[in-house]
Amino acid sequence: MKRAVDAGYWFLYRYNPHKETGKFYLDSKEPSLNYQEFLEGENRYASLHKAFPENAERLFAQAEKDAKARYKELVRLAGEDK
Repeated sequence: MKRAVDAGYWFLYRYNPHKETGKFYLDSKEPSLNYQEFLEGENRYASLHKAFPENAERLFAQAEKDAKARYKELVRLAGEDK
């Protein structure tokens, strides 16, 4: 799980729904582990890469792009964008 968070596959966040002070908190730091290396270390994705290498590369690249966009949006929601 730590590797998934470090790679940006999962993000840790929380929300305080209190009406007056409701705030979204992003607990994850910017990803520090290579996203695609993380995917290749997971059996389900390694199997995909072995069976369909061309499709896997395209899908892995799109997944990485989407993960970066999600992180950027979470940073914005948390009010941490600089």
